[in-house]
Amino acid sequence: MKRTGPLLTTSRMNHRPQTLYHNSHHVIHTNGPRARSRDNLLMFDDFGDENCCPGRCLSHSSSERQLLARISAVKRRQALRGPAYMFSTPPIILTEVEQRFLEAAEYGNIPEVRRMLLHVSNLNVNAVDYMGQNALQLAVANEHLEVTELLLGRADLARVGDALLLAISKGYVRITEALLGHPAFRDAHRLTASPAQVDILDDFFAYDEDGTRFSHDVTPVILAAHCQEYEILHTLLSKGARIDPPHDYFCSCDSCNYQQQFDSFSHSRSRINAYRGLASPAYLSLFNEDPVLAALELSSELAMLANIEKEFKNDYCLLSSQCKDYVVGLLDLCRSTEEVEAILSGEPESEDNDDLPSRPSLTRLKLAIKYELKKFVAHPNCQQQLLSIWYENLPGLRQQTTAVKLLVVLAVAVGLPGLAVAYWIAPCGQVGKVMRSPFMKFVAHASSFTIFLGLLILNAADRFAGTTLLANMTHHQQPGSTFKSEPLLLHRSTTTPFTWMEILIISWVIGMIWAEVKEIWSQGPGEYLVEPWNFLDFGMLAIFLASFCCRFSALRHADVAQTYVHSHYTTLVNVTLPPEIHYFTLARIHWLPSDPQLVSEGLYAVAVVLSFSRIAYILPANESFGPLQISLGRTVKDIFKFMVIFILVFLAFMIGMFNLYSYYLGAKQNDAFTTLEESFKTLFWAIFGLSEVRSVVINNGHKFIENIGYVLYGVYNVTMVIVLLNMLIAMINSSFQEIEDDADVEWKFARAKLWFSYFEEGRTLPVPFNLVPSPKSTLGLVTCVKSVLLHLVRGHQEDKTETQLNQVTQRPPVVSLLHCSLNLTLKSQKSPLYFLAWRQKSFRIWFFSRAEQVPEDHEATDQTLHHQSTDRPRER
Repeated sequence: MKRTGPLLTTSRMNHRPQTLYHNSHHVIHTNGPRARSRDNLLMFDDFGDENCCPGRCLSHSSSERQLLARISAVKRRQALRGPAYMFSTPPIILTEVEQRFLEAAEYGNIPEVRRMLLHVSNLNVNAVDYMGQNALQLAVANEHLEVTELLLGRADLARVGDALLLAISKGYVRITEALLGHPAFRDAHRLTASPAQVDILDDFFAYDEDGTRFSHDVTPVILAAHCQEYEILHTLLSKGARIDPPHDYFCSCDSCNYQQQFDSFSHSRSRINAYRGLASPAYLSLFNEDPVLAALELSSELAMLANIEKEFKNDYCLLSSQCKDYVVGLLDLCRSTEEVEAILSGEPESEDNDDLPSRPSLTRLKLAIKYELKKFVAHPNCQQQLLSIWYENLPGLRQQTTAVKLLVVLAVAVGLPGLAVAYWIAPCGQVGKVMRSPFMKFVAHASSFTIFLGLLILNAADRFAGTTLLANMTHHQQPGSTFKSEPLLLHRSTTTPFTWMEILIISWVIGMIWAEVKEIWSQGPGEYLVEPWNFLDFGMLAIFLASFCCRFSALRHADVAQTYVHSHYTTLVNVTLPPEIHYFTLARIHWLPSDPQLVSEGLYAVAVVLSFSRIAYILPANESFGPLQISLGRTVKDIFKFMVIFILVFLAFMIGMFNLYSYYLGAKQNDAFTTLEESFKTLFWAIFGLSEVRSVVINNGHKFIENIGYVLYGVYNVTMVIVLLNMLIAMINSSFQEIEDDADVEWKFARAKLWFSYFEEGRTLPVPFNLVPSPKSTLGLVTCVKSVLLHLVRGHQEDKTETQLNQVTQRPPVVSLLHCSLNLTLKSQKSPLYFLAWRQKSFRIWFFSRAEQVPEDHEATDQTLHHQSTDRPRER
């Protein structure tokens, strides 16, 4: 079976029976323009006569002729054919000479072809057989290089473009090179234009009389990229052929609008064919200077198009996966660390400074993490490079056992204050280098956060066994006092003030806020909001900050009340306190729900929960807990998807049950469904089996309403508990199984993301030690302020000089004339005074300030200046 290209629209045999050309006396001359199809089985064969007339098409513009060509081709393809079309005798009848010529070209009879080309006069080299193919197409299809070279010597040869596409699709390198030597390909437009872009009178890419065998949007370079023909593609690129990237999907230019309106399907297919060529490994390797960057960006673009063009989602996803596999394959070919760094960083490591080796930038790896190329990030070569950076400045620790590493972590946690002081004193010393290691930064930050969680636990240690303060206590005497005459100590004054434990917590929170501000400054708001963990940090810190603000407000009001009591304690007997003072003397059971201290305690509880959930951020560092954390994150996404359907069903039954029982408040055994709040509580806890069946029972005997309630309540339980909850469990199980099937890749990708957050410069000291400015930061701040001040002073001086020049410019005409004469004279003599005047603006200002004393005889003045300028070099 003959090998065909990937975009062949039809599959036809090149071998023809020799008995079909016995009627040699019927001759059809084809020296003129290409004749219209004479197929007697082609129905509606009389279409487009006015469009196919060459004389009429010559008066049209190029774009109109292209439109007419497309219309004619579409009509020709859409014509109805009879069932016996493929088996009928074709109407084309050749002469005996043409028959022998086609046979010689098809079977590679080189002497016969040469003889007929040289000695047969008026030989029609464009004669076609019953399949509509000429001698060049037959020679290329049967891989006859010598015959092809002989035929290319004829200037009137047609269908060279189709022969080129056929040679590319079959991978005939030498024949392709011979065809590219044809004069028609001297212009690069032939290599970049598709069959749909050629003129109607040009059958350059025609396979037969019905059009091209390939897709109408495929160019030679696109076809070579599709077929992965490296040698052919290199030859085409060297001749200037390129694949034009498709316009943006939402592009509204005239070309895109026209193609969308004319044939939207062909427009979409042409975009896919172009992207298939761009995503070809051959084209990525030969055309792009940085194939890794091109593949990463193209993969991201194709993934976006897969979400936009849903009808071609599978095609775009396959092309995106092809780009990802390409960059993974490049990593497989690496044979040294230098080559791996070149791929991950985009350029080889600089060797200008061997004494201070810099850390690889890994810009390409950052893009891979951003675009979620998990196989690329989890590749062994990539992971080994990351691991070497992770243990930077820590020789030997990588090969130690887990027990030794745990001891190092414990030592860092205990000696964290000492390490921070050492880094402040000597940031460039040995301790500073160790502290800047990504592993040490991770251990220091993790230890700091663990201490913060410990403070949250110890802050509630005094209430583990219950509190001794009564809820109804209003005030009491000062501790240890036996005199009733001493001022009263309010209950608020004993519970509202911040303890030393809470002050430490506040310092940790302020340090984390400062760290987040620095991260936003370094990354930018857009990059900062991409990471989901940053939302958790922002929410946790915002709630902590709001809690402390409410607590401070309550403390301020309590201090005001306590001060008032202290100043009036002798006159408080049988005296009514002001309302704003009296409220803060009440016990907790009398506080309003909006009391700032109650709000503070509620927000603090939520912030504590978020703080403990934040520890999941460091779990990917461990191989055992990393996949579990990834599965948990995927489960959260599934729950959010499930909540859409859950909320719709829940709202439907909640509103329905409320409308049914809202008129029976007090007439039921309980208050279920009588209010909107009770309806929510009853239906929500019914999911967990904590609601009673008698919630739908009515005491006054309205059985119809009660039966409707039973039915709705039963349907709700079946829908929510049996259907939706089991569907959620199935979704969670499916997500967990996906992670489990590819657990190693998922875990290494998550670990790489965690590691990268510690590869960046800065953030060396953990919270709260980052609040104390280090000498390095102080020096950087002073340098920045100095540069800003110098810039402002320089700008002020330039503005002042510009103002003086503007004043000088507004001088009398005689001064302007003198200025021009002086410049021309000095420049013609190449005097140093001329160059000095250009370098020093003060010369011009000083000179023209004395313009009023210049004599009116300009010529004499110019001559005097001329002599002075010529004599000055001699004096030097």
